[in-house]
Amino acid sequence: MKKYRHFLVALVGLLGILLPNSSNAQVKTSNNDVWFHYVGKNMLSQKLSFTLEATMRYANGVSEKQQYFVRPSFDYQFTNKFNGSIGYSHYNTYVYGSPSLNKTDIPEDHVWIQGTFVHSKGKFKFTHRLRDEFRFVGIPIKNGSDYSIDQYDYRNRLRYMFLMNYTLTKKEDKVKLFGILGDEAFFNLGSNAGKTFFNQNRIIGGLGYNIDKNQQIQLSYIHQNIWNYTNTLQESNPTVRISYITNISLFK
Repeated sequence: MKKYRHFLVALVGLLGILLPNSSNAQVKTSNNDVWFHYVGKNMLSQKLSFTLEATMRYANGVSEKQQYFVRPSFDYQFTNKFNGSIGYSHYNTYVYGSPSLNKTDIPEDHVWIQGTFVHSKGKFKFTHRLRDEFRFVGIPIKNGSDYSIDQYDYRNRLRYMFLMNYTLTKKEDKVKLFGILGDEAFFNLGSNAGKTFFNQNRIIGGLGYNIDKNQQIQLSYIHQNIWNYTNTLQESNPTVRISYITNISLFK
């Protein structure tokens, strides 16, 4: 682990930077979230794949809808360690929590590009993922006592995720149970970035289990911090995420 010590120190430093940022928010709120998450990777050839990711997120247990998205992408395996992707995302974020980030449901569409670098050392697997999102976010206006989406604003967001997987058990030399630890930071960029550099931060920890070579489940705890566009409201959300992941070959 000595080889990665400096990187881990930098990761801890990043978290330290994030924590003071939350003090600038005028109002703080917290929701206990539950996320149901699916990722399906479908190999079209030895190098090319099509991935469909989707999620349904709830706030305060499952009493309030928080958000859903669908995210298809095409992925190309350039080397055994580096993968590049181009994709599209459609989001809908509901009115939830008290106080709420939103006055009405907010639709959002992204086009994005991504690079993922994966390498291993002993029982550890390290994943670095960098995604650039070109976002078109619905902007609500007030009509009497109601709000409606009047236009879409363009915003640019950069996301960096670092994950460590640690093998806990094996069967017939195949990983079965593994631990997960990591962090993902979301950065607002450009002239229309709003009043906060950080859009979100997620601290991630959990367990994963390989059912077989094509199926995996994960149970994760995520502590999610969100700063709104005007930096007047911060959400600090303890979150449980349940993920089902498939990897299927569609070619012979």
